[in-house]
Amino acid sequence: MPLSDIFRRGHQEDDSPPLQLNSFVPVLSLEGLQVGVDNLRHDVHLSPKFVEQTRSHIVRLLVRHGEVEELLAAEAAQRPGKHFSAWKPTPKAAAEPADLKSLLTELHVAALNHAKTVNNQMLDLLARTAILKFLRHELQAQFAQILERCRTMLKSYEGIRPQRALEFRERVAQFQVAKKIVLRKTGQELFRTLREIEKETLSRTRRSLFGSEEEQYKLFLTPLIFTEEGADTYLNAEHYVMLGNFDRDPDRFSNVQRIACDFLRSLNLDLGTDPERTLNAWLNVPENAQELVAAGTPDDSAPDGRSKKTRLAAWVNLLEREKLMDYVIASYEVAPLLAEYSPRINAQQLKHALISREERMRVEKLIADHGKLSTDNLFAAIDRVNNCRGADRAKMAGRFLRDFIRYHRDLRQLETLNGAMDSINLIANEKMRELSAVNGTLYPFLLPEETKSGEERIMRHVIIKADVRDSSRLTRSLLERGMNPASYFSLNFYDPVNKLLPKYGACKVFLEGDAIILAILEREGEPGLGVGRASVLAREIIEIVRGYNQLLGRAGLPSIELGVGISFQDSAPMYLMDGDQRIMISDALNESDRLSSCSKRVRKSIKASETPFHVYAFQTASDAEVEESPDDFILKYNVNGIRISETAFRKLQQEISLEPLNPEFPELGGGNEPYHLWSGLVPVGNDIFRKIVVRGSRVPQIEARSLAYQHSTEQWYFEICSNPAVYAQLEGRTAAGK
Repeated sequence: MPLSDIFRRGHQEDDSPPLQLNSFVPVLSLEGLQVGVDNLRHDVHLSPKFVEQTRSHIVRLLVRHGEVEELLAAEAAQRPGKHFSAWKPTPKAAAEPADLKSLLTELHVAALNHAKTVNNQMLDLLARTAILKFLRHELQAQFAQILERCRTMLKSYEGIRPQRALEFRERVAQFQVAKKIVLRKTGQELFRTLREIEKETLSRTRRSLFGSEEEQYKLFLTPLIFTEEGADTYLNAEHYVMLGNFDRDPDRFSNVQRIACDFLRSLNLDLGTDPERTLNAWLNVPENAQELVAAGTPDDSAPDGRSKKTRLAAWVNLLEREKLMDYVIASYEVAPLLAEYSPRINAQQLKHALISREERMRVEKLIADHGKLSTDNLFAAIDRVNNCRGADRAKMAGRFLRDFIRYHRDLRQLETLNGAMDSINLIANEKMRELSAVNGTLYPFLLPEETKSGEERIMRHVIIKADVRDSSRLTRSLLERGMNPASYFSLNFYDPVNKLLPKYGACKVFLEGDAIILAILEREGEPGLGVGRASVLAREIIEIVRGYNQLLGRAGLPSIELGVGISFQDSAPMYLMDGDQRIMISDALNESDRLSSCSKRVRKSIKASETPFHVYAFQTASDAEVEESPDDFILKYNVNGIRISETAFRKLQQEISLEPLNPEFPELGGGNEPYHLWSGLVPVGNDIFRKIVVRGSRVPQIEARSLAYQHSTEQWYFEICSNPAVYAQLEGRTAAGK
């Protein structure tokens, strides 16, 4: 029965919603970047330290997977001091990929920070593509070098130690024959390392710096990135489905693609003006297999269950008609056998043995010749192929459609990635590097220590002031108890804060009685995350003091309350010299003092338990009455809170991606003061991120004596939320999927 008749009959029996398939066309565009000296490709210079150390790691992996450690150790012993610098015998622990992982992470994060500094995410894509091209090139180049070294070493043994030469000759031959296996194992180890750093560090860093995830980064996560043109039997068996390799194989990729396109055409869907492009775009979305045939297990009770069942029957019928169904089943049954029989027996030959009597006899003979292998698992797999009937057969067909679409998508992504790599020129020659740099066409991606040369120029700075609330009363209370206020503040405030400074790249400006003033300096070439890191540092200061207060409370001692102000200045600070001591001069110092302050009158009228926020500002005069400084008419509340200037908030919006939030919190004054909330992630280290929530609100005008609310002004104030309840509620909403 023609497929169209099957679908027509199925449609009459089922009033399901119309079928809609999604489309995807992979793209990796480097347009807009400057082409290099050849006017065709982008010139990229990778960190020399990264290149040297990564090359050494790749050699170690190839040597380990190729099992030629003994040969190269013999070479090193034979030529002490003259062996290749790329590899030398080391303890096994030194060959583990931990150091390689940190090296890859460091360069990728440096590229991300550089892209953020110049506000061009395309540079990060360029760096990712260039690093991958380097790794792929080194896999081939270093294998060839290792093979040549083994051959050279072998010649030195011939005629001198013939027995040893015979052993080494066999080992070298095995290494050469196993080239695909060695490259595949090494490539997959590199792929796993890249996938781990993507998951653990890079994806969160990108979201923090640039916001929503770019679709193009998915191209770097396909398991095919270290294969030759995406054709690897073992890799396909592990991640997708094992297809045929030869033109005579009915399950070769091109034939399966043709059959899948015929199936899609038979659905009578709108193919647009370019049918081939539309069909290929549909075959790039694995979820379409679920929409088409429910991946082989349609549910009759679902609204479109009967339609999917009809399409599944048509898909099975098409595979049977093309004499492909037995190959599909054999492809899945052969995968568990590879570990036992391959590479002694060719994987494709093993698959054909499950469905062909003639090929089975050849495989049985090979197994018998080997002696140590058993045919038990082979015959068990043959029985499963022969006994696959009915629903099991349909389930296999549905699974095959899904896995083929996944492979089709990743193959197209690999082709796109290869095209992008072809447009990159990795500059290793020093003269070419200088020529490209002089012409302004070089894109260097260096490790942080390679970009620092002496004392970099300070471009901007952030000031954080943490001020103790009501310190005079607290000092009197301590003196009345016979305690030392200086040691009390030092142990519970100053010392814990000092320990945090290296973590955030902050420095202490000076102590001012009961306050500590800190600075974060942004230097030329750095990613420029000063306000974000200052915000996280301020949060941690509040949290640490809160923890100490719990201990002090148990001991019956008075607690410490803080007010923190953060100010940003888009220029370097100035200094005057007092002997050998530098004293900072900056408008941000004065502003941070105002931001950290708290009006006693307002503090008495606000109960902290009534609101989750700890920063408020109220205006007691209209704009017309303000002649000089509006702050003269602002009543401030800041108890265990963090207030940032509006300039600092605007800088924070440039540093990280701030997403608007809409949670419900009780608000002061019965809801008379509306507010906005934003959330973002601040990268503190390579794989360390801290969440911050920023609250922004208009300054309300109040009546001077009664403090009664009148109306909101046009002036804004901003708070870095420090209440754990705010973050707990957001985590709860995230866990609930809201």
